[in-house]
Amino acid sequence: MARIALTLEYDGSRYHGWQRQSEVDSVQARLETALSRVADSPVDVVCAGRTDAGVHASHQVVHFDTEAIRPERAWLLGVTQSLPSDISILSAQFVDPEFHARFSATARSYRYIILNRMTRSALHRGRITWWRGPLDESAMHEAGQHLLGEHDFSSFRAKDCQSVSPVRSIESLNIHRQGEYVYMDITANAFLHHMVRNIVGTLLPVGAGERPADSLWDILQAKDRSAAGMTAPADGLYLVGVRYPDSFGIKHAGAKPVFWSSCREMQSGCC
Repeated sequence: MARIALTLEYDGSRYHGWQRQSEVDSVQARLETALSRVADSPVDVVCAGRTDAGVHASHQVVHFDTEAIRPERAWLLGVTQSLPSDISILSAQFVDPEFHARFSATARSYRYIILNRMTRSALHRGRITWWRGPLDESAMHEAGQHLLGEHDFSSFRAKDCQSVSPVRSIESLNIHRQGEYVYMDITANAFLHHMVRNIVGTLLPVGAGERPADSLWDILQAKDRSAAGMTAPADGLYLVGVRYPDSFGIKHAGAKPVFWSSCREMQSGCC
């Protein structure tokens, strides 16, 4: 029995989240179907983090066990060939039997992308969140620093969250702007259900000048979901990295999605 780890990317727009469900389409179901074809037997996968409906990933990590004897290349190319075009395998490797995609992970990283202009995007629909009014990204960044460290994040936890403990540790939270796009990058040991989207939904009023930056500390201390802001849309959220002990040999992160306002803002010549 071999244990194999895969990294993959997907556009979550048309899926009801990562987790397999009986009556709706999911990323897990599509992946397991493709893997089972290559293995010629049923395959069940375990992922690093279950993304919600509409959430994307540039670096999801999964593992599975199989008795099928196939080279890594077959798992990489054969499985991708059997997947829909909005899901792709980035790497496949044999790993130590002790490796576990979820429990061996020491940190997860997400990026949230906001288009900040008067009109919505026709080209990036489903892949970014749109905010019409002005946003002060510096104020949002300042507010986010109140969340660093280990805390009870009940104020940013979905009411149907099934985690036993609301305590999580945020390692970094950075917000910056590139033209019309505002990016939030956040890394923590783990996340509660809707935690990232609830943090974004609470930071947006700060950026709009409707809430002071230091209010985030009071909201955190309240340990009450009603004290925080809205749940931001899933569209702009991407799982971009999962960190493991180096001994497992798993790449820690994928490419972070970037959008540009104009050709002038491109890092290298597109014109």
